[in-house]
Amino acid sequence: MSAAITTILLLIISNVFMTFAWYGHLKLQATGTASNWPLYVVILFSWGVAFFEYCFQVPANRIGFEGNGGPFSLIQLKVMQEVITLVVFVIFSLVAFENTEIRWNHILAFVFLVAAVYLVFMK
Repeated sequence: MSAAITTILLLIISNVFMTFAWYGHLKLQATGTASNWPLYVVILFSWGVAFFEYCFQVPANRIGFEGNGGPFSLIQLKVMQEVITLVVFVIFSLVAFENTEIRWNHILAFVFLVAAVYLVFMK
């Protein structure tokens, strides 16, 4: 598998864990699972999930970075990661939180982010 594809797949997996670490506790609270957890338990839970984010994020950056023989510059890696984060977040929020709505201004913001990816990959 190419370094580019491997990097993108690892970034996607990393961002799934990141999204659960940052927002999963809100869903657990909404379902009643974590509604009585003290804040320090929520933080420890999130850190535990975030550990797995780093297990994928760090290799993605090492494999993908042109300084290590990968195909992407540091800026390209970061912009790609941000767009992947938003795509994963939107899917998560639509699935996990039924009352989430995507409005026209959200879509326009996503279009601008995709345009940012395009621009950052221009020679």
